[in-house]
Amino acid sequence: MIQVEDKIISLDVLKKQFVCDLNACKGACCVEGDSGAPLTNEEEKKLKNIYEKVKPYMKQDGILEVERNGVAVFDSEDELTTPLIKNRECAFVFEDEGVSKCSIEKAYLAGEIDFKKPISCHLFPIRITEYRDFDAINYEEIKICKPACECGSKLEIPVYSFLKEPLVRKYGEPWYKELLEAVKLLK
Repeated sequence: MIQVEDKIISLDVLKKQFVCDLNACKGACCVEGDSGAPLTNEEEKKLKNIYEKVKPYMKQDGILEVERNGVAVFDSEDELTTPLIKNRECAFVFEDEGVSKCSIEKAYLAGEIDFKKPISCHLFPIRITEYRDFDAINYEEIKICKPACECGSKLEIPVYSFLKEPLVRKYGEPWYKELLEAVKLLK
């Protein structure tokens, strides 16, 4: 592990290689799992405010789920998450030529909203656990991402490089530059 400011980063984030391969996985991370995407309280408020602009990009089942239960629900571990359709896929998923994609991100890319998607989705497969004095930044290795690991290995792109945009979004450009300096010292 290394530390950058008050963030403890697993060496897997620095050494594992990863590049999403949607043609291979078909967006399984939006469908697989036992709960929705983790949300912050601020993200729940944001989703409430932008829902009407995201709604046209959603599937009917997702719209029904959100209108029945809201843009956020508490999962079995009492964590705030996006709701699921039939305990499976995220309510904000839509299908694009057989690939599961995010309707929030689609609305963002269309210029409808200024919120790309929940940070937990943007950072995946990085998972962050926030403690009182520090954040733990870990890599979550799961079967559905095997094609992404293979693609990352072929291209020789480590997790932290592939996820530069969401890491900067979460912690800022100066922090990311410090991370790069710390990585150089490891080599």
